[in-house]
Order: sequence, then structure tokens, then C-alpha cells
Amino acid sequence: MAGGVGSRFWPVSTQNFPKQFHDMLGTGETLIQKTFSRLSKIIPTENILILTNASYAALVKEQLPQVQEAQVVLEPAMRNTAPCILMAALKIYEKNKDAVMIVAPSDHWIEDEMSFSQNVETAFEACLQNKSWLMTLGIQPTLPHIGYGYIKFRKAAQQRIYEVMQFTEKPDYKTAKSFLSDGNYLWNAGIFIWSVQGILAAFEQHLPNMYTLFNSAESIWNTEREADFVNAQYAKAKNISIDYGILEKSKNVRVLPADFDWSDLGSWGALYDKMHQEKDENVIINARVLAQNSKRNIIRTGEKKYVVIKDLNDYIVVDNQEVLLICRKQDEQEIKKLRNLVKEDFGDHLI
Repeated sequence: MAGGVGSRFWPVSTQNFPKQFHDMLGTGETLIQKTFSRLSKIIPTENILILTNASYAALVKEQLPQVQEAQVVLEPAMRNTAPCILMAALKIYEKNKDAVMIVAPSDHWIEDEMSFSQNVETAFEACLQNKSWLMTLGIQPTLPHIGYGYIKFRKAAQQRIYEVMQFTEKPDYKTAKSFLSDGNYLWNAGIFIWSVQGILAAFEQHLPNMYTLFNSAESIWNTEREADFVNAQYAKAKNISIDYGILEKSKNVRVLPADFDWSDLGSWGALYDKMHQEKDENVIINARVLAQNSKRNIIRTGEKKYVVIKDLNDYIVVDNQEVLLICRKQDEQEIKKLRNLVKEDFGDHLI
């Protein structure tokens, strides 16, 4: 899935050039390139579909020149995750009714890719044997994070895969702390594995209107008529996430606790936590920095730009040529509001 805007990474991530198409980590690869590479170690490259907004088609083809045009599935409108997942499942089902599939966001950070591959293979095998299961990979929480969703699972001895009891979306700090104390909660990574039969049955049961809308011309999938059908029908779909639309309603959800470190890289603070910290705990991406009496900052600019800071602690300093953002890390939740103010004052071209 590569259709999000990533507004919390503004001003680097913009509506025309969102974060998944940027080298956010300073590694020489964009996030979507790293995700494609990670998945291609498990899945034949020709079996990977990239679902993205129609306005990002050129960016996908530029950054993933190895994929065929048919692998880039364009969404004509932003309708959250449920509609695009349903569309992908129908396309896969048309090719292989016994397939299992993984749904993976294009902008996540995963360090131990070998453990990721092993966990996905375990989930694939489980879903081949239990076609009604809807599986997710859960992350062992290391702190009471209030920016992540949580998965409550039923404890069971000598089991690797657990029954999911409840999803909780971004709790307050006190609640998150109690979750860690309980010991049967995981972070929701938003990575899902299931059989196409299982997920289509779940859509038919829990989102029947959407299922009927997309399934009314089943024979069009993977044909030259598909694009016209999607352009006519997609915007009619309910704007809803797969979590709210399917997973929170289903009794067949299972979770595999993951063996790898993970971050959804949802904000500058999350990026700071995952990057190498240099002298005085500063994180520097692309820039050349002279820092005096300045600690715990994240500084990102264009290639090799010189940045001089003095007496600055715990700040985000981000430059994207047109916009320079300087704000305290503790205020990063305000970045979306600042972005909207910039839109009002200076115009759409800066967001």
C-alpha cells in the first residue's frame, strides 16, 4: 500500500511527493524501494502489487522500474485501506483462488529482515491450513506508546499464534501503561496475512455493500476493462480502514508476535528514535552540521547543506528548499496543524 500522504513528515513529505517516495533514512533507498526489496525476498517480484493513488503512478514507475504496468494498481480516490485491500484480493483471487497474501504498508522501518521473512512464512503456512484466519503481526511493546494501536490476545501455553480478543486504537498514556503491565498486548503493525478466500468471505460478511460494489463485475479483474470499472466504482466505496471495517468485527483474527524490531515511521520523533545518534545525541540526515551546546535534535536537509545551530535542544529542524520547519520535538503533533495554516496563508503548492 503506497497511497498515503504522510502529512506528519511535512515539509519533506508533501501531497505531490509523499514520504514513501523519499529516502527518509538517508540510506540511498526510498521507503517504497526498501519495502519492495524486503518483500521480494519472500515473494516473486511479478506477484507483488503496488496499490497507490493515481497521482503517484509516475513516481512508482520511476522508483520501481522493474515492475510491470499491470502490477501498479491505481486508486482514483482516497478511501482508506479497506477498498484497496478488497480490490487487491479480488485481483489475486482471479489468478489463484488458493492464494495467500500479505498486506504491507510501503513506509515502515524493519531492521531484522531475516526474522521478518521467517515470521511471514509462518503466517503463510498457518493461513494455508486455516483459510478463515485473518492474521496480523504484533510487535512486542517496549514502552507505553500512545501513537500506536494495541492488540489484546488470549494467553495460551505452548502456542506461537494467539487468538485476538480486542483492538484498541491509540490509548492514553495511563491505559497504555496498564496494557504493558497486563502482558498480553502487542502493538498493531498494520501488516496482515490471510488467504484470499478468507478475506473475501470476511468482506462479504462485514462490508457487504463494498463487496457487492466491487464484485458486481467479477470477470473484469486483470482485464483491459478493469481500469474503467475501477474509475467508475471506486469513489462510491465507503471510506473505512480494514481495522474498523473487518478486523474489529471478525471472530477469526489471530496474531503472531513478531521477532523483529519495527516502527511505522509515523513522525519525526519516531524517525529520531530509529536513527543513529551522533555527538550530543543529535540525528543528522544529509546535512553537514556545526552544533554548539545543542543536543537531541533531528536535522534533515538537502544533500550536504551546511547547518549551524547554537543552544538548541530537542528540536526538529527540517529544510526542503521551499520550506524550513523548526519546532520542538514535544510539539510534533502540531505539525499537521501547521501544515494546514501554511496552506491557508501561502497556498497548496507548499503542502
